[in-house]
Amino acid sequence: MSVLTHVLACLFGLGSWVTICGLWVELPLIVPQIPEGWYLPSYLSALIQLANVGPLCVTLAHRLCPGRLNESALIYAVVSLGTVATFLLAFFWRETVEVAGAQRSVALFTLTFLVSAVDCTSSVTFLPFMNRLPPTYLTSYFVGEGLSGLLPALVALAQGVGVMRCVNATTTVRHASVPAGNASWEFDTQAGVTLHSMNVTTQLDSSRFLNGSVTIDAAGAGLVPHYQLANFSAQVFFFFLTAMMLVCLGSFLLLNCLPCVPCEHPASVRKVNRKPKGNRAEEKYMIASAGSKLRSRFGTGRYSWPEVIYIFCVLAWANALTNSVLPSVQSYSCLPYGNVAYHWSATMAAVANPVACFIAMVFPRRSLFLMGILTATGTAIGAYIMGMAVLSPCPLLVGNILEVGAWVLFVLTLSYVKVIIGLILRDEGHSALVWCGAVVQFGSMVGALTMFPLVNVYSLFKSGDPCNTWCL
Repeated sequence: MSVLTHVLACLFGLGSWVTICGLWVELPLIVPQIPEGWYLPSYLSALIQLANVGPLCVTLAHRLCPGRLNESALIYAVVSLGTVATFLLAFFWRETVEVAGAQRSVALFTLTFLVSAVDCTSSVTFLPFMNRLPPTYLTSYFVGEGLSGLLPALVALAQGVGVMRCVNATTTVRHASVPAGNASWEFDTQAGVTLHSMNVTTQLDSSRFLNGSVTIDAAGAGLVPHYQLANFSAQVFFFFLTAMMLVCLGSFLLLNCLPCVPCEHPASVRKVNRKPKGNRAEEKYMIASAGSKLRSRFGTGRYSWPEVIYIFCVLAWANALTNSVLPSVQSYSCLPYGNVAYHWSATMAAVANPVACFIAMVFPRRSLFLMGILTATGTAIGAYIMGMAVLSPCPLLVGNILEVGAWVLFVLTLSYVKVIIGLILRDEGHSALVWCGAVVQFGSMVGALTMFPLVNVYSLFKSGDPCNTWCL
C-alpha cells in the first residue's frame, strides 16, 4: 500500500506543470503555423505571469478566510479546467481571428492563459494537500513534478521536434529574386523559399528558419537550418497532454477515496494535532512565541526571524533561476555549440530534476548549511551559463560537453535545494506549504519580468547559428 501511495503521489504531481512544459517543447511545430511567429514565446511568458492571479487569489483566501476554502473541491475544479482547456488546444490552437486589421491567435492565447492559471495555482493547492499525507510521500510528489517537464520533452523527441538539417542558401530578400551564380532565391514570407539550381527545385519553409535569418559567407552562399516534418502532429501531442491531466485527476481521486491511502481530512488533522482542553495546542505554525521573542519553529529545531527570511529568499532565488532566468537564455548559451548541444542540454536538464528528487528521497537532509552550499554552487554554475549566453554567438572555445554538463549540474543542485525547503516546510503544516507555493510563483514571476526586457526589448543577447559554428 505504501508503494501504491508513492505512485499516486507521483502521478498527482505529474499534472502540476505538464501542459506549460509541453507548450514550450512544442514551439518549433507551433511557431511556423501561426501569425505571431517567433514572437510567440514572449507572449507565452507574459500570459504565464498574468496567470499568477490564480495563486494570488488562493493565497488571499487562505489569509482572509482561514479554514473556509474547500481545498479538495478547488483541486478537482482546477485540474478539470486544465484537462478541458488542454483538450480544446488540440482543435483550436491554429484558429485565428482578425483583430485591429491583423490575424491573431486569440484561441491559443485564451487557452494558454487558462492552462497557465491551472499550473500556477497548483503550487498553492497541490503542495498544501500533500500535508495530509505522511512526509515521506512529499518527495514522490516532487518526483512527479519533475517528470511533468521530462515526459513532454521525451515525447517531443520521439515526435521529431527540432530535428533539422543545414541547407545551402544564398540570401534572404523579401518578395524578390536575387541571382547567385547558377541559382536564385525567391523569398516570400507566406509562400516560403524556392531554390532553382541545375533543374532541381527544393521547397523550403522560410518561417522555420531560426530567427528568420541566414548566415552568408564570403562567396555569397550560406547555410540555413531546415526543420524536418514531425512524426506526428501537434494535435496528437496535445491529446497526450490531455491524457496526462486525466492521469493527474484520477490519481487525486484515488488519493482522496482509497481507504488504504493514509490521507487525513483537515478536521481529523486538527483534532489529532491538539492536546486535551486546557493544554497548549500542538499544531505547528510558521511563527511561534517563545517568551518575549518571536521565533520560527521548523520541525524539532527553532530558528530566528533572519533564518526564516533566509529560507524563503533561497526558495525564491532558486525558482527564479531555474524557472525563468536561465531558461530564457538557454538557446543563447547552447546554440553556438550546435543544435545537438542545445537539445541535449534541454533534455538532460529535464532528467536532472526528477533525479534530484530521487536523491532527496534517499538522503532527505534538512541542513540549512547544506542548503546554502548547494545554492551557492548552483548560482556559480548559473553564472557560467549566463556568461556563455552573453558571449553568444562566440562563447568560450570549449566543447559542448561542458555546456551540457553545466546545465545538468545547475538543475540538479537547485532542484535538490527546492526539495530540502519543501521537506522543511512540510514539517510546519498546511499554512507553511501555502506560503511555499506563493513564494515559488513570486520568485518565478520576478525572474521572468527581469529577463523579458533584457531579451525582447533591449536585445542584449545574440542568437548563435546552429549551422555555422565558425566561432569554434
